[in-house]
Amino acid sequence: MVDTHVRTNRERWNEISDEYQRLNGPQIRRQAFTGDISWGLWEIPESRLGVLGEVNGRDVLEMGCGGGQWSTALVRRGARAVGLDLSERQLSHSRRLAADTGLGFPLVQASAEAVPFAEASFDIVFADHGAFSFADPIRAIPEAARVLRPGGLLAFSHVSPIYEVTVRPGRDSPGTRLIRDYFGLRLVPEADGLVSMNLPYGTWIRLFRESGLVIEDLLEPRPPRPTQDGQAVFDGQAVFDGQDGADAASGAREDEAWARRWPSECIWRLRKPML
Repeated sequence: MVDTHVRTNRERWNEISDEYQRLNGPQIRRQAFTGDISWGLWEIPESRLGVLGEVNGRDVLEMGCGGGQWSTALVRRGARAVGLDLSERQLSHSRRLAADTGLGFPLVQASAEAVPFAEASFDIVFADHGAFSFADPIRAIPEAARVLRPGGLLAFSHVSPIYEVTVRPGRDSPGTRLIRDYFGLRLVPEADGLVSMNLPYGTWIRLFRESGLVIEDLLEPRPPRPTQDGQAVFDGQAVFDGQDGADAASGAREDEAWARRWPSECIWRLRKPML
């Protein structure tokens, strides 16, 4: 039996895929054609964060590949990538991007809760707001760990639990009061009809340990600090810590100012130990 949230998310991503790809088209094509990939809503460059490390010659699985820009960029950088997504419509956009770039790679339609690969198939498993945001982590994390080789890396981004508990039901922007139940984050109905997934921090940590993974890092990226000439400043203070939210630039989005004061996103970096 396919759980209700899996059916809901597949149907909803099929419905919104074309509009999502249209709205994010410039970023998607820029990453795919240049190989310059960036993480999350605030587009923090991988070249600065160094989450994935060296990908040349590595077998890489993207869990929730969407339009395929990340996997395309990694193929451009020498990786042997495979893209997995629940939505057939999203995969059709991946195929179109492959045709445009001439950089093809295997695409698989499947749930991250039941990955159709053998144990120890990949050196890297990753997602940027991909499958780990829309699949039950209690099932998806053990699956990711299972298909990783010893010494392999699992890295993924998702919305911060702190962000989640400030969003009123039916809305898609954070507030400054605790609204949602922190201990009830596993299934979160979103304003756009999707069902997102999250967990309290302690539950994430226990799940990683139970899945045989070791935590290497937890990044909480912040929006780059814009300067008067419109250039983004990615120094450590602006991206990670210590910047007072009161100095948000004039004209910044409301959620951007929010995200300078509190974490809106997380990036986990986990390792499967060597035997």
